Amino acid sequence: MRHRLAGILPSLRLRLVVVFAVTALSAAVAVSGIAYWLNRDAVLTRTQNAALDDFRKMLGDHAGTLPPEPRCDQLRDAANAMADTTQTYEVLLIDEQPDGSPCAVTSDDGFTLGDVPRPLQEAVNEVRPLDQGNDAPYHLYWQRVTQDGTPFLVAGATVIGDGPTGYLLKSLEAEQDDLNSLAWSLAIASAFAVLGSALLAQAAASTVLRPVQRLGEAARRLGEGKLDTRLTVSGTDELAELSRTFNSAAASLERRVADLSAREQSSRRFVADMSHELRTPLTAISAVTEVLEDEQDNLDPMIAPAVGLVVSETHRLSELVENLMEVTRFDAGTARLVLDDVDVAEQVMACMDARAWLDAVELDAPLGVRARLDPRRLDVILANLIGNALKHGGSPVRVAVRTEPAPDGGEFVVIEVADRGPGIPESVLPHVFDRFYKASASRPRSEGSGLGLSIALENAHIHGGEITARNGSERGAVFTLRLPRDADRLAEDADTDADTDAHDGTGGTRRVEGSGTEGSGTEGSGAEGDRRQDEGSGEENT
Repeated sequence: MRHRLAGILPSLRLRLVVVFAVTALSAAVAVSGIAYWLNRDAVLTRTQNAALDDFRKMLGDHAGTLPPEPRCDQLRDAANAMADTTQTYEVLLIDEQPDGSPCAVTSDDGFTLGDVPRPLQEAVNEVRPLDQGNDAPYHLYWQRVTQDGTPFLVAGATVIGDGPTGYLLKSLEAEQDDLNSLAWSLAIASAFAVLGSALLAQAAASTVLRPVQRLGEAARRLGEGKLDTRLTVSGTDELAELSRTFNSAAASLERRVADLSAREQSSRRFVADMSHELRTPLTAISAVTEVLEDEQDNLDPMIAPAVGLVVSETHRLSELVENLMEVTRFDAGTARLVLDDVDVAEQVMACMDARAWLDAVELDAPLGVRARLDPRRLDVILANLIGNALKHGGSPVRVAVRTEPAPDGGEFVVIEVADRGPGIPESVLPHVFDRFYKASASRPRSEGSGLGLSIALENAHIHGGEITARNGSERGAVFTLRLPRDADRLAEDADTDADTDAHDGTGGTRRVEGSGTEGSGTEGSGAEGDRRQDEGSGEENT
């Protein structure tokens, strides 16, 4: 019922008004009904008793004094005398004449024996045996009837000692009019009670809902990140206690978020500092490994495998450091676009040519699709997506370029990279862009760092674009890159945000353009761990 009521009346204020009104209406109807029936019973009983008492007295005073077997004119005179009273009722007298024929006379020709219900006639004429509980053979009986919409009181009794039988007919129309007026008065009073309850409900709803609305507004601001939001507390009622609880929770949340933000900032600074500190020794180590790599064929066969391992791990460590530096730039908000007008098809071919992938990739990219974007970051995205497909998918890898309309009226450049491999397990699809995520827990160590697809996604986001992953209709994985053809507005917004952060003192600790990203996508680095298949899924066959 509560769910149904909430669906019909979605507003709490409206529900309060309706509930108040229904309650007031129910109470008013109940009280009015009881008052009406009590007044009705009192009015009818008073009128009925007065008429019956008067009729009993008149019957004894006039009909009881008639001679045995009275004439009709004597009965008529008695009936007229009985009707001549303040109770305004009609009288019907019935008796036998001296010749034995029945005589029925009335004070008004409109009142006949046919107006008397048959059960009432039988009860009036019935002779009751005399005993301790009954001291008279005849009794007075009455009944209320309605004729042509008008209520009447009908009563009758037989005079003891073979006297005549008399009947009374009294109109209750005046009492009915009084009761109708009372009913209308009670109905009007009930309507005013409902109206008053609605106004009272409106006032009560405003009193109750105003603090609730302030609480909802404060919760909305808190959800938007304004953690310094507080409510003004006044009073000691439940709503005041709720406001105090909200303020306490908001203060605790603000402290917790500040602590977590400080820790996150410290962690980012640590990663950034560590990455920069590692670059100096890595530069020296890389120079040594290049020498060892050049002389690897001349080394002792027992030493050559170890040298090869050192060389490969050094390259892997260098790529990891470069990727970590790029991630810290994204986290700190210091990554910026360097825009240029480029031909997308030429950019894709240049990326594949630099990595000797032209023979391994089918390209469907019409020339002339130009876009304003950051060519270096596009190269990083393409290197990761295509390299990932070559290493973990199945040949042939197909790259298609097209345009499609954007919701804001502009256009998107869409680059789709599809392979013919076993595809991506459904459980892995939601995590392919997570940092350091590897689908196979049994093989956490791989050639990649697990950051390639994550960096590619961040580079798409900074352009205002998106990368999605899905499985093809037949087989293989499909990665779809969507970038706006003109990223000028995003670059302007990013520069404005950077200036604001710098003015507020909340910006990143360093701003390095371009450095550290060239190796993040070359040869598909960083992508190997992003789409790692389970054992036996075909990874080694690519």
